[in-house]
Amino acid sequence: MKGSFPGLVLIALLLSTCAHAQASPAEALALEQQGKLAEAAQAWQAIIRQNPRDAGAYASLGVVLAKAQKYRQAAYAYRKALALNPSLPGVQLNLGLAEFKQGNFEAAIPPFQAALAADPASSQARILLGFSYYGTKRFAEAVPCLQVASKSDPGNLELRHALAQTCLWAKEYSCALEEFRQVLQQDPDSASAHMLMGEALDGLQKTPEAISEFQAAARVAPREPNVHFGLGYLYWKSRQYEEAAREFRAELSSDANHAQAWAYLGDIEMRNNDAGSALPLLRKAIRLKRDLRIAYLDLGAILAQQKQYDQAVPALLRAIELDPAEPDAHYRLGRAYEAMGRMSEAQAEFAKVHQIHRESEEDLVRKISGDPPPLTGDEKQ
Repeated sequence: MKGSFPGLVLIALLLSTCAHAQASPAEALALEQQGKLAEAAQAWQAIIRQNPRDAGAYASLGVVLAKAQKYRQAAYAYRKALALNPSLPGVQLNLGLAEFKQGNFEAAIPPFQAALAADPASSQARILLGFSYYGTKRFAEAVPCLQVASKSDPGNLELRHALAQTCLWAKEYSCALEEFRQVLQQDPDSASAHMLMGEALDGLQKTPEAISEFQAAARVAPREPNVHFGLGYLYWKSRQYEEAAREFRAELSSDANHAQAWAYLGDIEMRNNDAGSALPLLRKAIRLKRDLRIAYLDLGAILAQQKQYDQAVPALLRAIELDPAEPDAHYRLGRAYEAMGRMSEAQAEFAKVHQIHRESEEDLVRKISGDPPPLTGDEKQ
């Protein structure tokens, strides 16, 4: 008896292996329907061991693994299925979705393209392809996908809003305006739609109309994040500095750590020739956010005026690092070097100013929105 126990274990293992080896597709499907995903996966794996060239079994294994949220393994199974049978229906869409759910938006694009080519009427494939382009910041390519999908489902407010935002990031401002108008017709009290419409109008250089949209948003939702900052920025851009300062303070009353509001308040104080008030505001902004170009530029300009060149130069160099294509920081740094007697370095900075042929003016969409919102992998499955 003492030596028989290991033998019983071996027999049990062999019986278990045989049971899996004899698994049928019907049994695997039954296990899946019962929610026994681990057992269903084992059954499909057993079927694959019996016939390693069974493309359908690999595809079914992928479905079970995806249901279990094992998306990386599911993607591998789908790719094996496609290698064996590239025309297997539905597998390209499932592969794209498995990559999409992992946030692998670049990898999701080819299978979604293939799925759409196989079925041009598939709104799911078109929407997911559009969101995959969005996830890789290929906004111009995302727009037509989402436009077609939105036209086929005009009452889908969420999809229309996503299209409008995509148009905005693609700098297709007319498209964005039309979509936001449609959103506002269905939901006139949408503060976010008013704000985004204002960003689109600002992109079209229609600043007064943009101000009106932000004013509408502030009336509807005065505590909406960025609503007062966005309005303040538009006033600042229009050189209405008193109104701008009022709005920046209103933003800070809701969010005391809004770094850009502190920075622009500091800029306004500098423009009012009040360096004593400007410096602590600019330094606070930099403590909160270390990539605010305007704060470093203004800080460097004030310190240079005060002949504190050892502090001014690093601030101006940081401003240049954040955007080397803007001429103002190069010019101010050149003047600082000149005052310090570092003439060759000054001339090099002035030469850079002459090389810069354009003055870029940031549009509001990038000022208050930063990078476009990331996809979560849950969009429009």
